Amino acid sequence: MTQFSDLDWLFELEHFGIKFGLGNITAIVEALGHPERAFASIHVAGTNGKGSVTAMVDAALLAAGHRSARYTSPHLIDLTERFVVGGEPVSQAALVSSIAEVRQAVERLSVAGRLEVHPTFFEVATAVAFELFRRAGVEVAVCEVGLGGRLDATNVLSPIVTAITSIAFDHQQYLGHTLRDIAVEKAGIIKPGVPVVVGRMAAECFEVIERIAKERDAPLVRASDRAALRKYGDITLALKGDHQIDNALVAAGVLEILPARGVGVPPSAVADALAHVKWPGRLEQRRLSDGREVWLDAAHNPAGATALAAFLASNFKNRPPLVFAAMRDKDASDMLRALAPHVGALIVTKASNPRSAEPAELADLARRIQPGLSIAVQPSPAEALAAAWRLSRTIVVAGSIFLLGDVLRELGGSWYPQP
Repeated sequence: MTQFSDLDWLFELEHFGIKFGLGNITAIVEALGHPERAFASIHVAGTNGKGSVTAMVDAALLAAGHRSARYTSPHLIDLTERFVVGGEPVSQAALVSSIAEVRQAVERLSVAGRLEVHPTFFEVATAVAFELFRRAGVEVAVCEVGLGGRLDATNVLSPIVTAITSIAFDHQQYLGHTLRDIAVEKAGIIKPGVPVVVGRMAAECFEVIERIAKERDAPLVRASDRAALRKYGDITLALKGDHQIDNALVAAGVLEILPARGVGVPPSAVADALAHVKWPGRLEQRRLSDGREVWLDAAHNPAGATALAAFLASNFKNRPPLVFAAMRDKDASDMLRALAPHVGALIVTKASNPRSAEPAELADLARRIQPGLSIAVQPSPAEALAAAWRLSRTIVVAGSIFLLGDVLRELGGSWYPQP
């Protein structure tokens, strides 16, 4: 099998969309000899913050000297970003080799009639992550839930600690239309007897998680309750925004439990990780060689947009122009309602992802929400960037991880910013 054909096969699976259920992934990992059992795992769910917490925990494990890995989604520029071992994305060759192994397993299962339906991109990518980590001799992996938790492909893991960072409205068509329904789905990662660390959330959500944790005899830790357990000294968090304080508390809560679960992490490693972790596209500032700067933030749901709005209100005397795009299945109305009062102009565009909403429709929505705001429509991210920079040398890009990927490719940037 050629490099192209295996990668092409994986990306073709995107046509199968999103499918909940553990039948396929269970069959695939069994056919592979259970690679997910070759390393200890930490499982992280949440509406927002789960990627940041995953990055923080992985950084602390590395600082503590462990051979650690992390699995996150989606990627910004290159598929290898999802599979990080020892602090670096895996090589293209290692990725393709693991895809080929999983592809062969899937094809054998299909011939034998052992798959419920055709596997999705995420199901296969998850199996690829497990295989990559096994081959790399990973000691402990931090794995981010893709969507929800209970029926997410990552939920075949048997973790030593779980975490639920936050619960807010997102993906209601899959997770339910009330916060309680969403909480039930997220709490599906809680395993019998396995500690779960819980971040800041509405009381009704915490009550759901508390009930399910009790039913499963899983020790429950509120991250805010553990803030004073260790003295880390004064730390300036590497990730910007007040919401990252909550994420850091969840990460610290997980890390403080790990020694009792057989994975030693000294306080110095926690402090180092929180102060130096990199997680691109989350309130990330990038400067161009000519002095212009762009702030990149995923902000792909109302809660994320609210966090970005708070940052803009606190840190920008002059409201910057915002380049914005959103997926059709997102609540763009509430996102724009949060952001519009804090930007000087809005330039709406379309991300390269086929799910991207039409810019003209987003612009009409914004005009109704914020009459008087300067609003322009640009057909491509490149043209949107140019229009924004004509207004200011400092701009903001937000609304979709896919938009951020387009912008980074346009700027010729790497996934990780240079030190």
